[in-house]
Amino acid sequence: MSTRQIVELLPRPEGRLAYTVTGTGPLVVAVPGMGDLRSTYRDLVPPLVEAGYRVAVLDLRGHGDSDTTFRTHGDVATGQDLLALVEHLGGPAVLVGNSMGAGAAAWAAAEAPDAVAGLVLLGPFLRDPATGAAKAAASRLLYRVALARPWGAAAWAGFYSMLTKGRRAPWHADHVAAIRASMREPGRLRSFRDLALTLTHAPVEARLPEVDAPAIAFMGSLDPDFADQGAELAWIQEVVGAQGHLVPGVGHYPQHQAPDVVVPATLTFLAGLRADAQGWNARG
Repeated sequence: MSTRQIVELLPRPEGRLAYTVTGTGPLVVAVPGMGDLRSTYRDLVPPLVEAGYRVAVLDLRGHGDSDTTFRTHGDVATGQDLLALVEHLGGPAVLVGNSMGAGAAAWAAAEAPDAVAGLVLLGPFLRDPATGAAKAAASRLLYRVALARPWGAAAWAGFYSMLTKGRRAPWHADHVAAIRASMREPGRLRSFRDLALTLTHAPVEARLPEVDAPAIAFMGSLDPDFADQGAELAWIQEVVGAQGHLVPGVGHYPQHQAPDVVVPATLTFLAGLRADAQGWNARG
């Protein structure tokens, strides 16, 4: 983040989750995708706080400042963590998620609709890629090898940069260096590898018909995780009724690759929720 914050810890059954809270007003809770840090939202948090929102950003299990004692990972576990933090801070909340974090947010909206006032989905994985069993097995083998010590942290840093296709934040190199340094801390690469080897978005896709929360989705036109970014965004718009933004010239991380697009559109979306008579409260 742009200013130093106090890192707080949320107790969960298998460990503690690190999060920060800034500002006052209606609650917004953000979570990164796998292999990322809270600082992925450094360009989004300040304008939301300035606009009158209380913004919490959570590290995934085993990532950042969260404990490495967790043995359960994935979209459902992360969705449960989001709901636990919303309850702890006093919801309801708008949930912001990137990549698998978006899937976790959508699952949480289906699981506890009264706790989720809206969804901001960034480079969202709401279903597994349409690949055959052989390709899926090859991907798992690649993760098993690439994320092993001693080269795993460097391998992921390189892959993260590959996913950041197109224009980049001026602080991209510092962010990637921080990710790499974090992955070198004891237990973090193991946690990330466990997540990568078991991750499936099938439980999210199964719950999408239950998602009622208003949503906005951002998809990078160069996102290498999707064969047809426009088609995936159109599917997300149809299945959860989201507003859709295909962001030109960026890859998998619109929140820091295109804040000039994501920030104003998100502020407009939140203002609409706030103005609605059924919008979320202003505690904080």
